[in-house]
Amino acid sequence: MCDQDHFENDKQEFEASGSVTRRQFGVLLGAGVAMLLPQVANAVTVTESDVNVMTPDGTADCYFVRPASGTAAGVLIWPDIFGLRPAFRQMGKRLAETGYSVLVVNPFYRVKKAPTAEAGSATPIPQLMPLAQALNETTQMTDARAFIAWLDGQAAVAKDKRIGTQGYCMGGPIAFRTAAAVPNRVGAVASFHGGGLVTDMPNSPHLLAAKTKAQLLVAIAANDDMRSPNEKNVLRETFAKANLPAEIEVYAGAAHGWCPPDSQVYNEPQAEKAWTRLLALYAKALA
Repeated sequence: MCDQDHFENDKQEFEASGSVTRRQFGVLLGAGVAMLLPQVANAVTVTESDVNVMTPDGTADCYFVRPASGTAAGVLIWPDIFGLRPAFRQMGKRLAETGYSVLVVNPFYRVKKAPTAEAGSATPIPQLMPLAQALNETTQMTDARAFIAWLDGQAAVAKDKRIGTQGYCMGGPIAFRTAAAVPNRVGAVASFHGGGLVTDMPNSPHLLAAKTKAQLLVAIAANDDMRSPNEKNVLRETFAKANLPAEIEVYAGAAHGWCPPDSQVYNEPQAEKAWTRLLALYAKALA
């Protein structure tokens, strides 16, 4: 799902159709700059910090942001292949301002501290593929356990509320595996333009997620659906059979990667729709 040809084709197609503007995917794409997200109404004051999380394989550099007072349900965010960067800090902070304690991780900590993409979302995908390919189901699930245990050790995280997890692009299947790794703690899973959610293997992410008790939100890019039109049906059938509440929707006009504000195909109207559905999921599942 994460390949440079798709990004370039999407960029041309959606600019030509008017779905996104040149400014939306062509401006402020540097590693240190991201477009501003809409402000949160009645935002709570938050505290943010860079933190180190010990895992079985080393120390992961992460970003932790939470309400400045009280406790809140924890959320674990898995970024896309471009990794932990200003755009995902913005996204984590915005979520914290709605009342969650949010940990945004660097999934590539074994190799390199963030930022791991030198030019942010403008970094050529082939440069990043070795980072993604070095991860596997085992590393993802051991990391998930370590990150959730770390969240549970924080005073700002409510222990009487379940934890949510969300992933983007390659982070989608990792979020599914997170629920399987810590099924007693994860109450909500969200995937945005996730790639590889459904495979023909017995350990496919969607089959692992079906064994949990989490509520799910799966937001699928229109062009991903064109490439794999049956995936949404498999997801619906699998989660219905498992009696798991699941909202699965194809986002019309949205290209793969449309949610992060620094993406080359950022689609603000559809990203805001996805944001609204995420908040609805967490309001139900993490209350």
